[in-house]
Amino acid sequence: MLILAATPIGNLGDATGRLRTALEEATIVAAEDTRTTQRLLQALGIANRPRLIALHDHNEKQRAAELVALAAEQDVLLLSDAGMPTVSDPGYAVVAEAVERGVDVTALPGPSAVITALALAGLPTDRFTFEGFAPRKAGERGTVFGALASEARTMVFFEAPSRLADTLTAMAEAFGADRRAAVCRELTKLHEEVVRAPLGELATWAEEGVRGEIVVVVEGASVRTISEDDAVAQVRALVASGVRLKDAAGEVSRETGLPSRDLYRAAVAAKRPLSP
Repeated sequence: MLILAATPIGNLGDATGRLRTALEEATIVAAEDTRTTQRLLQALGIANRPRLIALHDHNEKQRAAELVALAAEQDVLLLSDAGMPTVSDPGYAVVAEAVERGVDVTALPGPSAVITALALAGLPTDRFTFEGFAPRKAGERGTVFGALASEARTMVFFEAPSRLADTLTAMAEAFGADRRAAVCRELTKLHEEVVRAPLGELATWAEEGVRGEIVVVVEGASVRTISEDDAVAQVRALVASGVRLKDAAGEVSRETGLPSRDLYRAAVAAKRPLSP
């Protein structure tokens, strides 16, 4: 079978017993960076030296079929450099190929930067969305954040320290400078730090420079209280401006909390003439 294994995101003490056993018994390991995996084996005191196959963003699609063919005959352990494979890391294409071919897939749970940051941020955790890395280009970044401005769920992002200040500034512009957020740095490591403040303050703080692995957690938009009639009027106004009805209903639903299906139906009904 194909075995996805979560690796420590910083503190080696977070390596689970199941991960250690899997590394001790593995004959084939697909790794995001084989050098990182070699260092992990050494750091954990594991003498086993399995066959290492590089699996990264540039070769995953080409390697997927080969790895799944191997997994059909013997266990293949799949690792990313840190955390769970497939979550902003290689592995999805291999899992999809395995599912398509009917090869068993399992996971060894473990450390997750997303969940750890969410738990530490002090923001609502009942509903959240993971958005990965923000686009590098300012225009694309602004477009993405603009589309997320009305997202009611807590949002989790990864970001490089060199781009953090620009990203927080763009977030403050799109979401509002007063929107609550947290920057989680070097999670589980010696210099772990969580800075909680409104986005505007965080953007100013980050201008001085920030080091380490970064996770940004942002509070979702407040759901506005509005009558269904007014919400339907907003949907129809968006449609009149050129937005598709389904998209307009979804956008107003996210802003108001009213069911998208009800808004869609009410907007359709509002266009029909009254019966004599």
